[in-house]
Amino acid sequence: MDVEGDRASVQIGGADLSQLVGRNGEVLEALQELTRLAVYRETGERSRLMLDVDGHRAQQRERLVALAETSIAEVKESGESVSLEPMSAFERKVVHDAVSAAGLTSESEGAEPKRHVVILPA
Repeated sequence: MDVEGDRASVQIGGADLSQLVGRNGEVLEALQELTRLAVYRETGERSRLMLDVDGHRAQQRERLVALAETSIAEVKESGESVSLEPMSAFERKVVHDAVSAAGLTSESEGAEPKRHVVILPA
């Protein structure tokens, strides 16, 4: 367990934990939401807890940062906005943070489950 900024981060590791991650992280998302609900029930306060199983989110974050960097370079080179594939809220947040760190802006467009990030030129 760790704290990153104002967000508690819980890492679960061990043998084969792929069932706790599920296909495309769906089980992990559900476990995180259930954990947040349990914290809320006990404390009466909303939690921004981040749950990671077997490093899945860390690997996903690395992949998303690389995608953002490639897309940022494309936007800078072409001067045109780039729309990414639909993503979860966690994935969009990682991309928005990478875009912001590169000095560009981005916004989320569309409705779930097709909500996606658009990276805008400077």
